[in-house]
Amino acid sequence: MIEADGIARNLAGLRQRIETACREAGRDPAGVTLVAVSKTQPQDAVAAALAAGHRIFGENRVREAAAKYPALKARFPDLRLHLIGPLQTNKVKEAVALFDAIETVDRPRLAEALAKEMARQGRRLACFVEVNIGNEEQKAGVAPNAADAFISQCRARWQLDLRGLMCIPPEGQDPAPYFTELGAIARRNGLAALSMGMSADFEIAIRCGATLVRVGTAIFGHRAP
Repeated sequence: MIEADGIARNLAGLRQRIETACREAGRDPAGVTLVAVSKTQPQDAVAAALAAGHRIFGENRVREAAAKYPALKARFPDLRLHLIGPLQTNKVKEAVALFDAIETVDRPRLAEALAKEMARQGRRLACFVEVNIGNEEQKAGVAPNAADAFISQCRARWQLDLRGLMCIPPEGQDPAPYFTELGAIARRNGLAALSMGMSADFEIAIRCGATLVRVGTAIFGHRAP
């Protein structure tokens, strides 16, 4: 694990890079939120980021987040946690209790389960539809040509608090066309938030309109296997 002061330096440098990318794109840096991806990182690494003033984190797995975050949330009530990995329906109850946003709503059964559980717990989480923007068989997400209908269902049928869209473009390809396509889907559906861009391509994502960037390695270093 990188030492605490190293994490603080990485965060400061990353914020500067985000500001620079925003200026170059003619955007207000306040319009881009950094989600620090802490999957597989120890609780001490997250605590170091919190001590450096960061408050928004992303986790891929419910079980890992449940082991790591309740104590941190008790110490830092303004901490906000996003689920950025696939969500199984049998984990919905735990996810709704722990997370503040679900970025991977990708199928009707999950949308329905989330709506029912949020009503049961009296919580209303921000939701994002995950779009399989490259139509890759191995990836989760709604196909781009099915996104409009699914977004409509999420709003009308399940009344989710739908904020925006999320995607992971195909590896090894220019991400810009995929980010641009996600933005077009969002605009025609009146969605303001775009969660796209990671350590290797967040500056491109910002140029394409990202409002959330999900960065882990550039903050915490490479993950343990």
